[in-house]
Amino acid sequence: MDPRPVLIVTGLVQEAKIAAGPGMTVICSSSDPAQLRVLLASFDPSTIRGVVSFGVAGGLDPQLKSGDVVVATEVMSGDTCWRAAEALSEELIAGAGVGRRQVFRGGIAGVEKVVTGQVGKAALRSGTGAAAVDMESHIAAAFAAEAGLPFAALRVVSDPASRALPELATSAIKPNGDIDLRKVMRGIARNPLVIRALVSTGRDFNRALRSLRDCRSFFLGQTSIVAAEV
Repeated sequence: MDPRPVLIVTGLVQEAKIAAGPGMTVICSSSDPAQLRVLLASFDPSTIRGVVSFGVAGGLDPQLKSGDVVVATEVMSGDTCWRAAEALSEELIAGAGVGRRQVFRGGIAGVEKVVTGQVGKAALRSGTGAAAVDMESHIAAAFAAEAGLPFAALRVVSDPASRALPELATSAIKPNGDIDLRKVMRGIARNPLVIRALVSTGRDFNRALRSLRDCRSFFLGQTSIVAAEV
């Protein structure tokens, strides 16, 4: 067994804390693709045995509900496609403690900005056939490919394909994943009707985080977390 740790790539601090465990090194991009590339550019790939993208995602497949687990068969971004390593994917599934949940296997689309609307999600689904979308998996996959390392991704759906994220739900989130309450209150004051959408979005996100914790037997314990400065 290769004693080197697996590199876990996340976007939010909440995801990184769930992922951290023995035999893992965790990088958190603070939801900034450019920052993630900077962090990976300075990371020594010879110190790890594989790369796993881990966290929440937007649903593209209409079958998927918030909290559903997606293990990537491939990751797509533009004209590039990276296949997930079968052995690492199986190791991830076997150790992730997802036996109580159905695991969906499918493609993940990588994007540089959050896809918030139903129309945008439907177009991305039509163009790629992907089951889910996030902002880290394509960067992690490219890093793994360049380093000659196996890659896998486990992502949990937060906002399903049928739900449009309110603009305030993304603009009021700080890079570390905390909520900018002042911005939320200002947004609600301008448009009280957004409250219902925010509540639904928050419920979906919390359900996704609970599902990630159900998968955490693969990531037990504490290791170092390399995070972007906020």
